Amino acid sequence: MSDSTLVYRLQEDLEPHLRAADPRRKISTYDDMPYALFVYDPEDEFKLRAQVTMLETRLAQQGKRIHRVSLAECLEEAMLANNSFDEWYAAEREQGAETVIETITAVLADYSPLVDLVAKRLPADPDPTRDVAFILRAGALFPAYRTFSLLEQLKGRVRLPAVLFYPGQREGPSGLRFMGVLDAEHNYRPKIF
Repeated sequence: MSDSTLVYRLQEDLEPHLRAADPRRKISTYDDMPYALFVYDPEDEFKLRAQVTMLETRLAQQGKRIHRVSLAECLEEAMLANNSFDEWYAAEREQGAETVIETITAVLADYSPLVDLVAKRLPADPDPTRDVAFILRAGALFPAYRTFSLLEQLKGRVRLPAVLFYPGQREGPSGLRFMGVLDAEHNYRPKIF
């Protein structure tokens, strides 16, 4: 994907919806899921981050308050709540990467649920006409955790318009391949940009 395509999609497809007086109706048809996905090529991660910063500035100039949620920071918090990084590295050397990935998956699902870590980073009493959440760095979860699970679990817990920036590829009208590698999940209900 070219830089101009990424910029165009952010500025012309997504941004007008987020500028709306109440973006929830523009980005989702579900009251209990006021979020959308913005799909981008995983190779464009750094380009996306720069463009999202500019988008945040433009929206702030329109009176919006952007709340960033880094899934990489959530992952780090979950991992450190269970072991030090030195212990994680030792486990990988002793047990292999696949076992550690399975353990991280269990940590994010059961011991330090990712959904709880994300929810606590969202404003407690948001104003949906002003507050917008950007959920970024989803690639950090690969291959231990798929974002489909997170979105389903956030249902009913998000009260402000939110956008998950999704590194992957679109497949059909509602299918997404996380990081462009995993088999496509075809049950995404949020609007896909």
